[in-house]
Amino acid sequence: MKKFFDARKGSHEEGTTSPVNLTPLIDVSLVLVVILLLATPLAFESSISLKRAQSTGRTAEKEGDRLRIEVHLLSEDRVQVNREETTLANLESALKPLIERTPDAPVVMRCDDDVTHGAFVTALDETKAAGVNRIAVMGERR
Repeated sequence: MKKFFDARKGSHEEGTTSPVNLTPLIDVSLVLVVILLLATPLAFESSISLKRAQSTGRTAEKEGDRLRIEVHLLSEDRVQVNREETTLANLESALKPLIERTPDAPVVMRCDDDVTHGAFVTALDETKAAGVNRIAVMGERR
């Protein structure tokens, strides 16, 4: 048996010494580390400033009504250009007169759910071949 010092009695006594249990201290430390790891990105994210549409809309310069060209893929071979129906093969010829009138007009493309990826890529290629500078792809909010 080992001798250890008893502070209450002020003397050395024989007995067993028990080590200090560090498990709760380690558990608490690890929980704090995890909380800090999760909270740090949130602190940086909250410091990003965003401008709301209401505040920027008041100060923006008002542009005239700009024409935009809408291309809507209805099926694998049917396309609407500004609500006039045509075929996918004739898409380039339907777009050229519109682009010649307003070369800076953006083209907004959208497609129905049953249109395949290949048909959409073909429509994009035809639109680029017609000389379009800016193409926007519009989707639905679900």
